[in-house]
Amino acid sequence: MNAKRQLGEFLQTRRSQLKPEDVGLATYGDRRRVSGLRREELALLAGVSSSYYSRLEQGQSSNASAEVLDALAGALRLDETERRHLHDLADGTRRRPTGRRVAPERVTPAVRQLIAAMGEVPTLVLGRHSDVLLWNRAGHALFAGHLDLDAPQRAQTRPNMAHLVFLDPHTRDLYVDWAAKARAVVGTLRMASGQHPDDPALAALIGELSVKSPDFSRMWVAHRVKSGGEPVYEMRHPLVGLMSVTQQSLRTELGQNVVIATTEAGSPSHAAMTLLMHASAAH
Repeated sequence: MNAKRQLGEFLQTRRSQLKPEDVGLATYGDRRRVSGLRREELALLAGVSSSYYSRLEQGQSSNASAEVLDALAGALRLDETERRHLHDLADGTRRRPTGRRVAPERVTPAVRQLIAAMGEVPTLVLGRHSDVLLWNRAGHALFAGHLDLDAPQRAQTRPNMAHLVFLDPHTRDLYVDWAAKARAVVGTLRMASGQHPDDPALAALIGELSVKSPDFSRMWVAHRVKSGGEPVYEMRHPLVGLMSVTQQSLRTELGQNVVIATTEAGSPSHAAMTLLMHASAAH
């Protein structure tokens, strides 16, 4: 992945999604040949020269200061998550590729203790490529009961959550609003690509999904990043039926995500989840 190209594509995509009226610009009925704002209009809003902004968007500059990036983020109406992503992309343009192999990911003893302490609360640990590094029995039952429970223990058989969401029929059927889950997965990968622009395994995953899934390819070019909050998904589990599940994410010191799935106490969803946990414990 080329960091300068990623930065330019992100800026261009977000610029095209803003209309003059969104930012208070008068058009006086002129015929516009571009969708969204023109480059010079965005540069004006951000307080930078049009030529300088054009070089950024065309991948010809890598020296944008934090102040300029914040000004562009404000002009583009980016939220805090998107603003951080913009800074990550700019940082990537200033780093020289090291050529060193990326160290294999590992789960620390402290995180293993956390997962063990979750008991019957479905929990899994996702790596920087959305690989499932670890899950408890409950997490396995909820997210991928059709796969081998021990699959995350071996690097060559580790499930990948992005791969499952886009290419695995079982996982696709789990989500009533599959598109919402898919967009969240793409947003997570977008953030990872900004933080690790020189990671060949991540680039290979994105390339594979782009080729094999038209849905992924379409969502990827939108340059959306995952927003904050705790998403609630309607999940249609083949064993217990419909459940409303909140998926919360905690970030570890190694940059991994601990995903915890919960249901509202006393709700039908909670009863269905409890039934699923009892069924999984019996196997």
